[in-house]
Amino acid sequence: MPTAREALLNAALTALAGLPWSAVRMVDVASAASVSRQTLYNEFGSKDGLARALVRREADSYLKGVDRVLAERAGDAEQLVRLAEWTVAEARSRPLLRALLTGCWHERLPAPRPVARSAGGSGVPAQRRADAGHPAPGELVTAVRDRSLAALEPGTGRRTDEGEAEAAERCELAVRLALSCVVAGPAEGVGRLVRTALSGPGWRAAGR
Repeated sequence: MPTAREALLNAALTALAGLPWSAVRMVDVASAASVSRQTLYNEFGSKDGLARALVRREADSYLKGVDRVLAERAGDAEQLVRLAEWTVAEARSRPLLRALLTGCWHERLPAPRPVARSAGGSGVPAQRRADAGHPAPGELVTAVRDRSLAALEPGTGRRTDEGEAEAAERCELAVRLALSCVVAGPAEGVGRLVRTALSGPGWRAAGR
């Protein structure tokens, strides 16, 4: 059974499927989650706080999914192909994730405003983690690259510095090719695109 916080975030996400964020009412979110409006404000402080937490959860969910995909051992290049294909498929079905990955927000989505800092910090403890805001696309690319690099050869210490740098470039290239397909498509060709880019000596030029 979800906690009140999770139930509220789920209710907000469900409401967002049919309404622009500006039309989503806090009282309706609380009612859909079967909690009081006071509970909603205790958890998030404001509608902006709810937006921050909703977007932060989407980013966390994506990175957990990245870890699951990378845990499916399939050889370095094929794992990166699978990760690129999964990223594109998820971004196509999850508007919040697409906005996070591309930085393209629109009026239907809860693009959260930066929190106003004060000497005393947030008065809502549950908000503290979300107060930092959501990661920028470049930060997500870096996070996915680092996760990929760790998963492909975890803790062996076999790579030279040059090999480590090359592996990191390959991981980042796969992620950036996936994002290019999220933005401009064709989404169906991302696996072939990444596989081709990583398969030969010309892969460095593909990342430039």
